[in-house]
Amino acid sequence: QVHLVESGGGLVQAGGSLRLSCAASGRTFSGSAITWFRQAPGKEREFVSAIKWSLGFTSYADSVKGRFTISRDNAKNTVYLQMNSLKPEDTAVYYCAATFRGTSLRDRPADYDYWGQGTQVTVTS
Repeated sequence: QVHLVESGGGLVQAGGSLRLSCAASGRTFSGSAITWFRQAPGKEREFVSAIKWSLGFTSYADSVKGRFTISRDNAKNTVYLQMNSLKPEDTAVYYCAATFRGTSLRDRPADYDYWGQGTQVTVTS
């Protein structure tokens, strides 16, 4: 049973930083991709960033490139999302998700089978 737990969300002023964590458990994740999505009120869930666990390949949405960095700690089975230069439009619930399908990084929520409960990020202007 795959279990994902996000943490690290909070309230921050524009220009500030937060680091989100996604603790993964339940099976070996070496063949997985772990991805961060976010969902703002009234909007669809959108792709933020993904990492291929074994090789470390990464992908970012254009809206966060240069500001967010995804990484993983194999020993802790945890994926991080370092978010710098935050903007009010980054306000959303952030979810981590896992998939074991295929070899490429996927950016559609429908491609992910396992989800965390989400963590709220609020950026004030």
